[in-house]
Amino acid sequence: MAPTTSTTSTASTTSLASVTLEVTDPEAARRFYTAFGVGDRIGLRASDAPSTGFRGFTLALTVAGPATVDGFVAAAVAAGATPLKPGAKSLWGYGGVVQAPDGTVWKVATSAKKDTGPATGEIDEVVLLLGVQDVKAAKRFYADRGLTVARSFGGKYAEFAAGESGVVKLALYKRGGLAKDLGVPAEGAGSHRVVLGSTGAPFTDPDGFVWEAAAPRTPASS
Repeated sequence: MAPTTSTTSTASTTSLASVTLEVTDPEAARRFYTAFGVGDRIGLRASDAPSTGFRGFTLALTVAGPATVDGFVAAAVAAGATPLKPGAKSLWGYGGVVQAPDGTVWKVATSAKKDTGPATGEIDEVVLLLGVQDVKAAKRFYADRGLTVARSFGGKYAEFAAGESGVVKLALYKRGGLAKDLGVPAEGAGSHRVVLGSTGAPFTDPDGFVWEAAAPRTPASS
């Protein structure tokens, strides 16, 4: 996953309109993501592009409490996901990590350490975290293309305001730190196996993540 250089003019603007996962078997993936409960948040399309190890990103679900985290993790595992980190308390709350059958790593987390009610099965927010080599440089790259920085923590993390679709929010994380947080080795090669839908012109970012002109999204649950 060697970085590539974009020649896109910084005069263009964009926002994140969609996230499409490239999978070997779209029908099998659709069944999984419907059972997981996120089928209306992402798109799927067929791809046999070579990819090994960590793909450099994760999709994170933010939910209300630990019981809801456990519910989503259990649903994913029952549908065929591999547990990478069981639900557990941390400094920031409570969370668990699973790897979908197609290879995508998902994190489910809450800032709450105790439940204030029963599991809801509802998703408050979905965040696409890109693992990048240089967070500050990547943040500048995206800000130059019209994304609004909502939160930033030095060279470790940056988060952008939700795009027009409001389906998925974009954030940047140091690649090694993201892999450590997910409990996977940071090494990886080949395709990221994810395509971001752009409301502006297509481009490829410095870490090789591809943005294409957004097309009507086919939800994984359809």
